[in-house]
Amino acid sequence: MTKRVCIWSGPRNISTALMYSFAQRADTTVIDEPLYAHYLTSTKAREYHPGSGEVIADQENDGQKVIDQVIFGEYDTPVVFIKHMTHHLVDLDLGFLKDTINIILTRDPNDMLRSIVHQIPEPEMKDVGYAAHLELKEYLQALGQQPLVVDSKDVLMDPERKLRELCAYVDIPFDEGMLSWAAGARPEDGIWAKHWYHNVHRSTGFQPYTPKTGPFPEHLKDLLAESERCYKKLTGKG
Repeated sequence: MTKRVCIWSGPRNISTALMYSFAQRADTTVIDEPLYAHYLTSTKAREYHPGSGEVIADQENDGQKVIDQVIFGEYDTPVVFIKHMTHHLVDLDLGFLKDTINIILTRDPNDMLRSIVHQIPEPEMKDVGYAAHLELKEYLQALGQQPLVVDSKDVLMDPERKLRELCAYVDIPFDEGMLSWAAGARPEDGIWAKHWYHNVHRSTGFQPYTPKTGPFPEHLKDLLAESERCYKKLTGKG
């Protein structure tokens, strides 16, 4: 039976690095944000996301078709790693999640919000995913699942330990090859890579954690407070 691993992330996280990591496995196919066009056509995000027109033209716009044909498509490998943004789950029947292995990837909002302003200068909660993470965790728990919640800082602090934990959760063996990759783009990259993936394209592995410094954007302080409440409840930190 195919293991369909859905990583539910927020933006400006290490989700693309994790996708590159899993792409090093011979037993794994990776897929990049297949619900992005569905999200853009279902919300006003298409008005301010960079390259939204290209994404909409490139991908299937019908989210249910994506679920049926991509998430539950036929693959040549026993493992399929599907990178998602949690806030892309708009106007969809979430019942399919009972048949996927679900991992929630989050990041300290004090770091993440300082980063996302370079792509989305005026982000709101619906753009950053913290409330959606919490709702997703509660939904999965109601299904009887205990989704693994991963903080990106913990991965960067000790990649091998956290990757071993991820592999154990998925019930696949750890592969040393997951710790590094060739610099540059991958064929699985979404068409939006030129707007979002500059850092990961320069990388050859998980970069050491470095906290964001300098003044925090004043206009995001209310969003920071709201995001931190969700983040702490999601992770049990603080």
